Amino acid sequence: MRRFWRVSGTVLIFSALYIATTAQESTGTVVAYINGQWFDGTRFAPRTMWVSNDRFVNRPNRVDSTVDLAGGYVVPPFGDAHNHNVEPSPVFDALVRRYLRAGVFYVQDPNNLPRGRNELVGRVNTRESIDVTFSNGGLTGPEGHPKEIADRNITRGAWTAADGDGGFFYTVADRPQLDRAWTKLRSTRPDFVKAYLLYSDEYAARLSDAATAGWRGLDPRLLPDVVRLAHAANLRVVVHVESAADFHTAVEAGVDQIAHIPGFRGDERMQLPDPSRFAISRADARAAARRQIAVITTLAGLAEVKDVMFRESLSRLLKANLTVLRDSDVTLLVGSDAYSDISANEAKYLESSGVFDRATLLRMWSEITPRAIFPNRRIGRLQSGFEASFLVLDGDPLADFSRVAQIRLAVKQGQRLATN
Repeated sequence: MRRFWRVSGTVLIFSALYIATTAQESTGTVVAYINGQWFDGTRFAPRTMWVSNDRFVNRPNRVDSTVDLAGGYVVPPFGDAHNHNVEPSPVFDALVRRYLRAGVFYVQDPNNLPRGRNELVGRVNTRESIDVTFSNGGLTGPEGHPKEIADRNITRGAWTAADGDGGFFYTVADRPQLDRAWTKLRSTRPDFVKAYLLYSDEYAARLSDAATAGWRGLDPRLLPDVVRLAHAANLRVVVHVESAADFHTAVEAGVDQIAHIPGFRGDERMQLPDPSRFAISRADARAAARRQIAVITTLAGLAEVKDVMFRESLSRLLKANLTVLRDSDVTLLVGSDAYSDISANEAKYLESSGVFDRATLLRMWSEITPRAIFPNRRIGRLQSGFEASFLVLDGDPLADFSRVAQIRLAVKQGQRLATN
């Protein structure tokens, strides 16, 4: 249905099927957004908000134009804390439109080709596009994940050998190798550091077993060194985990974010013979909370598991892990790790899990996740001094969470975007 908006007496028709931008107001002009229900992190309340250039401002002495939100429900834009699909490709522009259409403005890419990031300069991190942070490769052990991904792309001719070790990943077996890899990685100017732990309690045994290639990671004894190097350079550390032992190792090392809930895909045979291998202990969850370590969810892929018994076993395990993390006050970030998807389905899965109330989930997705991706920016809150980025929904997502997909209007850094 078409909707009509009143902007200083002028009617604007938002009937486009894609995200479109309008010209930014001239410097110093003030726009008042009236008749909106604004999310405060817990509930929606009626307010008027004012925007000057790219920021929310306190009540000004004058208003240059007015936008009537007609009772719409206003939330901050959403984030995806784990996706690898932001890369140069023929469908890149369509991907950006898909993100923006879903209200996902902020993306964290925890492993990418540095040259790919360079090719995207000017196409991301602008008012008209998504905002993205990149790790520029990840630190792993000999024959460790994600080497197998790079090998496949090199074999099929999509990548060159230079895109493998020293590009998409760095092989690190000891401290001298870490120092050399660190120097090269730092030269690419990453936004944060990615490291891999896969069954770290079995590191030595897996290192001598050719069958485990691609299912091993960094020597866990090196992770504290990685954290020290990164923190000295004011860089965050995001660590891939598979098992409860990996989670424990990451927490003890003092990382900043843990990518994945242990057990998110079962074991390397895509089975779950021993769920206890992946069960997060309350002690580790509480330690993560004390150390302000965030955990990225990446669970929506569970819906794609064909084996019903395996899917049900995974579901029980993952809900138990989510519950332990929630009850321990661990910061949770919404991330999809779905190359062909975005975090909207991840949020949908989390809502269906019943682990979180809708206000908590909405806050996770629209406030906590964006601020974890861009910790030095004032985003994720609808208040004076913060970036004026927000979504206007047709209905109350606290009553019906599917309303998050019904975006009536989007604004990014004070610039109005139109969608329906």
